[in-house]
Amino acid sequence: MSAPVVTVIAFERISAFHLAVPGVVFGERHPGLPPFAYRVCAEVPGLLTTSSGFRIEVVDDLRALDGADTVIVPSWRDPAERPPPAMLDALVAAQERGAQLVGLCLGAYVLAEAGLLDGRRATTHWAWAQDFARRYPAVRVDADVLYVEDGQVVTSAGTAAGLDCCLHLVRRRYGAEVANSLARRLVVPPHRAGGQAQFVEHPMPATARDSRVSELLDWLRAHLDLPHSIDSLARRTLMSRRTFTRHFQQLTGVSLGVWLQAERLALAQRLLESTEQPVEAIAGLAGFGSPESLRLHFRKAFGVAPTAWRRTFRGSV
Repeated sequence: MSAPVVTVIAFERISAFHLAVPGVVFGERHPGLPPFAYRVCAEVPGLLTTSSGFRIEVVDDLRALDGADTVIVPSWRDPAERPPPAMLDALVAAQERGAQLVGLCLGAYVLAEAGLLDGRRATTHWAWAQDFARRYPAVRVDADVLYVEDGQVVTSAGTAAGLDCCLHLVRRRYGAEVANSLARRLVVPPHRAGGQAQFVEHPMPATARDSRVSELLDWLRAHLDLPHSIDSLARRTLMSRRTFTRHFQQLTGVSLGVWLQAERLALAQRLLESTEQPVEAIAGLAGFGSPESLRLHFRKAFGVAPTAWRRTFRGSV
């Protein structure tokens, strides 16, 4: 089987960091991760000046998108500037060929300008979300998430969320264990539950209580099989229900129920991929209570049944 082809579009005044994010995930060899065929192209090949002042040389033009399995727009230099027509046409043609399209951070503007996000859920950097929603009313903007996958189109929030998104793409193709191994190698969390709300500036600084909640998150990850409630966890952190709820939301960006659901689903993924445990046992270990509940929430989150997920990544029922 040939290696999946990942092609990234570079441009004048590109952010070096945003270009490096897909490069470190897909362009380098990592133990345990099957190799990708990684390419970087530009509308006009040659020397491009980055936003940091140094230059990079891009050899391929937009014809490099031909045959790409995944096309990534790693950002965009100015949301107020319309991308060149040749770039937009190439993206439309790539989608028509069946390629997966990815817009990291302000790269969502490029996909939206090409009309590829119309009628879809999408996200972008929280600081630009209102502008994005105003300019592209046909797009269902979700400014509270780190990344969104809608069909064959994926968009991410700002800066470091691009790395979350790229790890998600690896997880989708090769499973949680491979993605987690890569995340450990890159020294980043394998999966950040929550959304952009946790990165928006808050008027209240972090406190010792936030440290207590942070320690609680580690404990919860080790005890997802147990029932948990706001009241029981507030008592565990020596807080009132109201204070605990506020600090949990500030630290994670989501409610307790949403956080627990994401962590339990992630654990169920790992167990399906890496163990022979039956679905009934996994439902208990992940805290879903019953296999019916696991199947319901798993299908809602990932679009497939747990057994289908296992077949995809392990070749067995």
